[in-house]
Order: sequence, then C-alpha cells, then structure tokens
Amino acid sequence: MKVSSRACGPVTVAKAYRLLHAILNTATDDRLIRRNPCRIKGAGQEDSPEREVISLETLVELLDRVPPRYRALVLLATFASLRFGELAGLRRGQLDLEGCAVRIVISTAETDDGRLIDDDPKSQAGRRRVAFPKEIAPELRWHLERFAQPGEGGLVFIGPKGGRLRRSTFRRTWTKARTAIGLPDLHFHDLRHTGNTMAAGQSASLRELMERMGHSSARAALIYQHATQQRDEAIAAGMGKLLRRARRKAARPGGGAGTELPSGTQRARGRKRAS
Repeated sequence: MKVSSRACGPVTVAKAYRLLHAILNTATDDRLIRRNPCRIKGAGQEDSPEREVISLETLVELLDRVPPRYRALVLLATFASLRFGELAGLRRGQLDLEGCAVRIVISTAETDDGRLIDDDPKSQAGRRRVAFPKEIAPELRWHLERFAQPGEGGLVFIGPKGGRLRRSTFRRTWTKARTAIGLPDLHFHDLRHTGNTMAAGQSASLRELMERMGHSSARAALIYQHATQQRDEAIAAGMGKLLRRARRKAARPGGGAGTELPSGTQRARGRKRAS
C-alpha cells in the first residue's frame, strides 16, 4: 500500500537517514554485513518548527466561523488532542458521552489514488482512551443527533453529501475559517498542539502526556513540558514584580508597612546582635 505524503508528511533527510539506518541494522543482525556504515551523529534528528498555539478566545471565534457540522471536529481535535486521521475514522461506539471519553482504535489514511484506508493507529500507543471536558459533551451529542451516521459503527464525521470525510474536502472549509479570523497560516494539526499545551499546563506528568497524545516516545511530550516550565517561570517572574512593587510602596513615607522587608542577611545580623 502506498500512502499519500498528505497523510504521513514529506520525506525529510532525517527520515530517510533513519530508514536507511534501520535497514542496515537488520542487515547487520542477519550477518550480511559486519558493521552498520550509517553512523552519522545527529543525522537522524530533525528540528520541527514551533507550532501555533491559539488562545481559547481565538478558538471560540474559530468555532463561530466553522460550519455547524465541523464544530465537534474542532472541539475533539483540541480538547482530546486527536489527529485528523483519528477523527476521520471515528465511530459512534468509540464516543462515551456519559464518561466524557473517546477510544481511539482506528486511523484513516488517504492513498495517492484517492482511496481511504482504515487501519490501526501508527503505534500501539496510538490505541488509547482520552478524556475530554464535560463542557463539550452537549455539543458532541448535538452533533451525533444531526450529522453522524446511525448505529454503533456509524461514522461520527462525514462530508456534506454523506460521503467519507476527506482532508482535501475539509481543507477548503478550514482555509476559509482560519482566514476569516486573521490566521491564514493556522494548520488543523495546531489544534492538537494547542490541546497538548493546555494539558501540560494542568500539571500533567510526562507519562500522562504520552498516553494522551498516543506517543510511545517521550520526545514529543517533553516539548510540552518544556513549554509549561517556561510558562511557570514567567508566572514566577510576574509574582516577583508584584512583590517588588509592594516593597517599593511600603518603603515610601506613609506607605503603610514602613520599610522594605529585611533580607536574609539583615535578619541574621539582627539575631546575632540580639544574642
């Protein structure tokens, strides 16, 4: 099966290197060659460009611009961190509106000849259960009542004419909506990135992030933990500004407390004099 590059992304030099390295590793294990010659340090690594993170206010504005049949798609992409292929293959039976969770067991890929292939997620970790906020459950129920196919095996998301949801078909709608809110370069996958960032901001552990994202490697999850750490440092810096402002106010004549709080050294000297 030849899968379209639209589904799996362009083949980069780093990806080609990793494939060649894996092939030669197998040849080494089978004793066809003595040593893997593909040993360039750092060649298999690639720096992904920083993805867009949108605010919840922007998300609400985006939802107003997306046709009603696609609003649940946007909500699950964000608040359940789902990929487009996982959403395109989602069945009614995988949605638990009472428990506010979605089970991912299928991912849909589009081949070069236009066929849609339902397959297992790209890794075992991709088969997962993801919780979503109860606040979006009523909108998901509304969507199921109006747009989804009937039955437990019915598709949750379909096109306007009742056919399978295709990335190429949805792209026109997405382009129109993102342009309308002034973000012409916003990718649909950025919604997943936004959701992952929000999850990390709720103090999710590395393991929890990996399970939610459907990754077997910690590399991607560490990106969100790093972003959260930076945000935490910014929060601490803001708290420090408030403290400095309060101390300056207290040091002014008639400012209230009288003087700035003594430093640790000043307190230690005061205890020494008192003894």
